Amino acid sequence: MATLTRTDFNFPGQTAVYHGKVRDVYSVADGLLVMVATDRISAFDVILPKGIPYKGQVLNQIASQFLEATADIVPNWRLATPDPMVTVGYRCEGFPVEMIIRGYLTGSAWREYAAGNRTLCGVTLPEGMRENERFPQPIITPTTKAAEGHDENISREEIIAQGLVSREDYAQMEAYTRALFARGTEMAAEKGLILVDTKYEFGKRDGKVILIDEIHTPDSSRYFYADGYEERFEKGLPQRQLSKEFVRQWLIDHGFMGKEGQQVPEMTEEFCNEVSERYIELYEHITGRKFEKAPEEHLADRISANVLSCLGQLSK
Repeated sequence: MATLTRTDFNFPGQTAVYHGKVRDVYSVADGLLVMVATDRISAFDVILPKGIPYKGQVLNQIASQFLEATADIVPNWRLATPDPMVTVGYRCEGFPVEMIIRGYLTGSAWREYAAGNRTLCGVTLPEGMRENERFPQPIITPTTKAAEGHDENISREEIIAQGLVSREDYAQMEAYTRALFARGTEMAAEKGLILVDTKYEFGKRDGKVILIDEIHTPDSSRYFYADGYEERFEKGLPQRQLSKEFVRQWLIDHGFMGKEGQQVPEMTEEFCNEVSERYIELYEHITGRKFEKAPEEHLADRISANVLSCLGQLSK
């Protein structure tokens, strides 16, 4: 299957390009961004060597739907979705932190807890909790947003003290984070899913805090199936989940956690297709829509033509 793992566009008025772990972001004239969701996949802050078919399309279309569905509670950067793998929107000055909110004790938080840590990003965790247990109320555990390498856990107090975000802006980000998580939780429940944890990124435009990047996708979020959650929890069984965690677990099982000297295990075509199917499964569950696979041929040409048409319309 064809995958898009690298882009090299040159759009009219282009002033800069940033190649992230998964997205390639092009700055163009009139304060706009063209964000291309590639088929790259990362784990433990490492870009894995092979792309995942349709992953970019899944991420972009889920994010587009949720940005539209939450625009009434949080202003966001999105203007248009001209291609299944592209969003065009306003360029904002991003904050150097990511707002992670957790409704359940799982993933990296559980690994910290199991190691004996009872404070996470300045938040005190209750004693006696078990893996995948619901918190009394969701907790916010921010991280720094590293340009390269690993993001680092950081507390609210450290963020403000270091001047990364002002006290006023951080309070607004916290309020938006809780409102977005509540909306995402409601939407997931309607589809028989539990939104376990997720992350949001914010920036500023015209002096206002704005939601940027993707939201509620399998790259930025973890979902459990609601059906069977309680029974599995009581028995101490792993939860059925839709997220990228199974990729992380596969890597861990094969001796890779992104540490120096470790080698990424071979990603077979069968494994890549399995990951693709998981992404498509989440898309169909969380959106309630059948996934329509966009044509794989000439991906870059298709994207370029669609973006050029969109930029032409926006400039009128």
